[in-house]
Amino acid sequence: MDPSHTKFGGSLKVVSVQELAKERLAEIPLRYIRPGLEPAAAAGPELQVPLIDMQKLLSDEFKQAELLKLHTACADWGFFQIINHGVSDGLLEELKRGTREFFKLPAEEKQKFEQLEDEVEGYGQMFVTSEEQKLDWADMFYVVTLPTSLRRPHLLPKLPLTFREAVEAYSLEVKSLARKISLALSESLEVDPSELEESLPELAVGLTPHSDSGCLTILLEVTDQSGLEIRKDGKLIPIRPMANAFVVNVGDVLEILSNGAYRSIEHRAVVNSEKERLSIATFMMPGVDGVISPAPSLVRQDAPARFKRIGTVEYFRRFFSKELEGKSHLENLKI
Repeated sequence: MDPSHTKFGGSLKVVSVQELAKERLAEIPLRYIRPGLEPAAAAGPELQVPLIDMQKLLSDEFKQAELLKLHTACADWGFFQIINHGVSDGLLEELKRGTREFFKLPAEEKQKFEQLEDEVEGYGQMFVTSEEQKLDWADMFYVVTLPTSLRRPHLLPKLPLTFREAVEAYSLEVKSLARKISLALSESLEVDPSELEESLPELAVGLTPHSDSGCLTILLEVTDQSGLEIRKDGKLIPIRPMANAFVVNVGDVLEILSNGAYRSIEHRAVVNSEKERLSIATFMMPGVDGVISPAPSLVRQDAPARFKRIGTVEYFRRFFSKELEGKSHLENLKI
């Protein structure tokens, strides 16, 4: 299969939320109103996501203690924040600046990057599969950056030069960080590193964003308005990211690879009526020619496989063909 021609489905076109907001509507359109939305619980000091120090993971002195923290974070929370990650503040600030400027472009300029028919990449909304479903109050720009063979010629190459260079540099840095995290997870799970590394060859960046479909998601907040909430102990709690730290979460693929040892967690982004929220989510995903299944070394007589084997292309086609709804996609793959 030629990966450059792989399509996972598309999303119906909808009106830009940014353009709706400019109209200063007296009422929010009904498609964006979700009655009975579950309120978030207050996040007390005891409900802060675990904090992982990458430098300690790379240190002989502190490594084992930090690995234990990482294992607990993935098994019990499905989320953690990572500090001392090695990505320079200068690059992060350049990327944030480019992101803000992109979303400030006139509508006709952003439309040059709009999603094409039967494709999920581009500017618009994802997972819109019917004219009746509820919509998120958000616009997004989703683009595959690595490997370069998967890039769409009308997207990343057409971005303003300084922004494109920042996205390119950031993609390489985050891919390196994801591999370091993958190696640490391999040690924590006591599996051969190749069993996890094979699930990380592709990288997509979403400038804004259920549980995530990929292996790992690495989130950078552009504004100081987070809005991210995760489900913990049956309640949705807000996450307060540290400045220029990354929020990392276990995706459905990693839950499958770990045979359920690590959990992808349902989460959502909520809207603030007065402040905009911008975030950059980077999704580490398996290659299109691969197969997703529990790591062989984690399947034993006393720990049988908990998930079905499925080809990567079929997995993502199923994921993108439906409206996001909790962890329903993963539940359908359980044995």
